[in-house]
Amino acid sequence: MSAKTWKPLPAYSVLLEILKKKDSMPETDLFEALTEECEGLGYKDFNELLMRLEIAGKIRTTSMARGKRRVELVT
Repeated sequence: MSAKTWKPLPAYSVLLEILKKKDSMPETDLFEALTEECEGLGYKDFNELLMRLEIAGKIRTTSMARGKRRVELVT
């Protein structure tokens, strides 16, 4: 039986740190960068995380092309 360990940072903190470095980036690139840090994060969880951070006023998402979004940090 393997023991589960706590992650050092929650996913929303990792997402905000990535955006602080890049300022803004396409949604797909952000998802790839986030899943490298937070294993087991699904696309549904990622969208929920984006929605919560946008409602909180931390990020802004804008539509680029059909089905693509750009995520930027609100400063």
